[in-house]
Amino acid sequence: MTTISGPVAGNLCLGSAPDSWGVWFPEDERQVHFTRFLDELAQAGYKWLELGPYGYLPTDPDRLAEEVGARGLSVSGGTTFGALHRPGEWDAMLAQVGRVAALTAAAGAHHLVFIPPMFRDEKTGEFTEEPTLTAEQWRTLTAAADRLGKILLEEHDVRLVVHPHADSHIQTQPEIERLLDGTDSRYVNLCLDTGHVAYGGGDAVDLIRRYGERIGYVHIKQMDPDVLVQVRAENLGFGEAVRRGVCVAPPAGVPDPAEVVAELSKLDAELFVIVEQDLYPCEPDVPLPIAVRTREYLAGQGLSGSRRPAIR
Repeated sequence: MTTISGPVAGNLCLGSAPDSWGVWFPEDERQVHFTRFLDELAQAGYKWLELGPYGYLPTDPDRLAEEVGARGLSVSGGTTFGALHRPGEWDAMLAQVGRVAALTAAAGAHHLVFIPPMFRDEKTGEFTEEPTLTAEQWRTLTAAADRLGKILLEEHDVRLVVHPHADSHIQTQPEIERLLDGTDSRYVNLCLDTGHVAYGGGDAVDLIRRYGERIGYVHIKQMDPDVLVQVRAENLGFGEAVRRGVCVAPPAGVPDPAEVVAELSKLDAELFVIVEQDLYPCEPDVPLPIAVRTREYLAGQGLSGSRRPAIR
């Protein structure tokens, strides 16, 4: 197993997620079974995992603990989806998020990665909603985020970290900054996804430098700049971009993962840094070698998965 030869980023803890095994949905015939994912995650040398789409891994807390613990793994956080800008969906969204938060807390984790809905269909690329929000929708979104974050903290001891995403209303850097500027840091913070920031034309390192105190969790990934040119020239949806290989393993792609790790290591915070390389759909034998190479590269940048970050 690769040892760390350079400076150690002692405030950062490395993990991975089902996404790096081509998992986007709770069930899909093109995805590997969860037991293979867990087996290969451990085989690749990771100790921490994010839960991924609710229902992919077991939702019974005892069975989840058994499956994860048997492989020497621990849970860094949960993953959920919801439309904060649609008030008519609040009750249903809150019920679902509550289920995910309860499972996350039962697994001993304290972060819930919240992904806004995409305005293009993941498989067809067809637009399902206007790509920009009105001022009123933004006010609704930020107020709902604060309300949700307060509920999660008080009822589950789980921190809400909002995840910018390609083809969503929180994609570009101005949209990310609008979210952060319009919400309460006690209840809402950022899951900095370096790849999705790049996909939206933003600068992850700049966000770390200017909004470091609002970063509560990190997804580290890189995008192929040549495919990004195709995305803009051909108005591609994210699903098609992934099929063309927009997500690449480090050190390829943008942003430079070494620069990202160096900036994160300067923060006065302990953070999970979770590898996500979107691969859906992929052949079953594709993810493991990529996961091994990725962990080895990031270990060389000082990232270790040997300790649990203190929760702020």
